Amino acid sequence: MKKLSLIAALALGGLLACCTLATAQDTNATPKKGKRGMMSIEQQMERMTTELSLTDDQKPKVKAVLEDSSKKRQEIFSDSSLDRQQQREKMQPITEQQTKKMKEILTSDQFEKYQKMMQEMRKKGQKKKSE
Repeated sequence: MKKLSLIAALALGGLLACCTLATAQDTNATPKKGKRGMMSIEQQMERMTTELSLTDDQKPKVKAVLEDSSKKRQEIFSDSSLDRQQQREKMQPITEQQTKKMKEILTSDQFEKYQKMMQEMRKKGQKKKSE
């Protein structure tokens, strides 16, 4: 009888340990995204700081540009009178303005890397739409 109790206790303990590990892996699997599945400004800043090696002087300038663009995009998304195509048309000048401002802030090497990052993000976005 003691053997059966011991086996049952070990089995229960093993199940609890596995469940805890599985839950821990699930919560850390994907970083939280901002609204509409986009990266938050903080996540964008973290990625750009790492990949573009932003200086301390560049960081607040880049963050201001990202915040401004994000605010303008949010206004477009919240306008329910616009269909998808109209939203895209209104987004294009915002993206162009952001790129223009980034070119002024970043060095030529950083800007080249920035453009590659943006192209990769567009490709990923197109893949999600086609799926």
